[in-house]
Order: sequence, then structure tokens, then C-alpha cells
Amino acid sequence: MSRTLQVNDRERTAARLLRSSAKNSYDPEVDIDWDAPLAEDRPYIPFHRSSLYGTPMWDALSDEQRIELTKHEFASIASNGLWFEVLLMQMLLKEFYVSDPRSNHAQYALTEVADECRHSTMFAKAVDRVGAPAYGPLPLLHLGGRVLPAVLKGPSAYASILVAEEILDRFQRDQMNDENVQPLVRMVNRIHVLEEARHVTFAREEVVRRMADCNAAERAYHQFWTALVSWAICFSLINPNVYKAVGLRPRDAHRAAWRNPHFLDTLHWGGEKIMAFLGEAGLVGKPGMRFWKKANLIR
Repeated sequence: MSRTLQVNDRERTAARLLRSSAKNSYDPEVDIDWDAPLAEDRPYIPFHRSSLYGTPMWDALSDEQRIELTKHEFASIASNGLWFEVLLMQMLLKEFYVSDPRSNHAQYALTEVADECRHSTMFAKAVDRVGAPAYGPLPLLHLGGRVLPAVLKGPSAYASILVAEEILDRFQRDQMNDENVQPLVRMVNRIHVLEEARHVTFAREEVVRRMADCNAAERAYHQFWTALVSWAICFSLINPNVYKAVGLRPRDAHRAAWRNPHFLDTLHWGGEKIMAFLGEAGLVGKPGMRFWKKANLIR
């Protein structure tokens, strides 16, 4: 592990994050105008971030179809984000269950659960408002999510949280700063980005602390599970069924997306920051290399 990664005292960090949460938290029920009209001529994600951008399939779509595709891709990303949040909450509650509830660390875990409850509601309302299905992950991955909180523990649990949060964070920062994107989407992303910054700090420090205590076998275990879950996160972002909305056969369009250099570049770009951190923390290694490459997070 790199000696450059330093962390603060756990209780001091948690106390600081608790203060920040008290001062800077949002309620999507009141902070978002859910009745505001949608802009018919604006995409829901930037066109160049669409999974099919740059392919012959994309070239064959009309402008209206391209906007419609981005709507369904946004719905897929948001509903999978909701799925990630629910898994995260389970892991945080499992952590709280064995903690001293008087500690700042335990209380911040509960505060983060409260944040994630609001985020999950916000994602669900956003998908409903744009008029798209809540696609979520493919059935096999959804089934795997049932056992994940029991399998993941320690560094790999927090590292998996980070991969989901930081890839989404990079996508959302891109969207919220793009004035061409739907205003509703930009506001949802802005709230999520501002509150997730605290969660990232909390999880990064836990990864570093816990990896410092791992032996070689434990490091290999956490390297494998972090990579496998990260591949599942990337693979689930765009549910193949989104392509039905613009008359494309899901299997063919999904295959085209995962062969599309633009989309693969987007995945790699989304993971740049978190992969640099995980490498320094000792969580990128041979046991999981196959899955890192399948996810296109490492080339």
C-alpha cells in the first residue's frame, strides 16, 4: 500500500461530517420542482455520453429518437443508482449493528443511511417524472444483490461503495454542468453530487484504515470482490431493454454499445479517479484483473 495515503482520526472525521450534514443537506420533496415542465428539445444525458453515440445505430436515429434514448438511459442509470443505494444502506446498517451507537462513527453511518433514503426516493421520483420504466439491473445481477451484503465486508465493502458512488459522481458532474441537459436532471444530479462528497470522504478513509490491517490472503480476497462488484456496476448501468424505446433490438444494441469505443471511453473516464485511489490503497491486483478489464476500468 502506498505510504502517501493518510487518514484522520476516525472520530474526528465522523464529527466533521456530522456537522457538514447538519448544515448542508437537501430534501428533494421540497428542493425540486417536480411539477415543472420538461424541455422537449433537451437530452437527459449529453449525447456524447450515450452508449450508442458514434455507432451506425446512432447515426440512423432521428433527433427525437436520440433524445428519447437518452431519457431511457438516464432512467436506467438512476434506477441502478437506486439499487446501489439500497445495497449500500444494508452494508452501513450491518456496520452500525456491531458498533457503539454513542460513537460519531456509528452516528455518521446512520446519517449516511438517511441521506441515501432521500436519494433513493429522489431517483425513483425522477424516473417516474420523465415517464420511463425503472429498469434496474438485469435479473441475475438483481439476484446477486441479495447476497452481496453478506459476502462483502471490510475494505471491499467500502471500496465497492466508492466505485458506484464515484463513477456516478463523475457522470453527474458532467451532466449538471451541461446547460443543454434537462433542468430536472441537472438539479437531481446537483443534489446528489453535493451530498455524496461526504460519503466519499467517509468510505475512502475506511478503505485505507482497513487495508492497512490485511494480510496477503485478505488483500487477495478484497481485490477479487472489489473487481467483480465493479464489473457488475459498470455492466448494469445501461439495461439492454432501454433500446426498445427507439425500436432497436436489445441484444444487438447492447452488443454494439459494449463494442463502441466512445462508450468504453466513457466508462474508463468515469472510473479514472477511483481507480487511481484503489491502486494506491492496494485493491487492484491479479485476483480481480480479469473483471477490471471486462469493466473497461483498466485497459
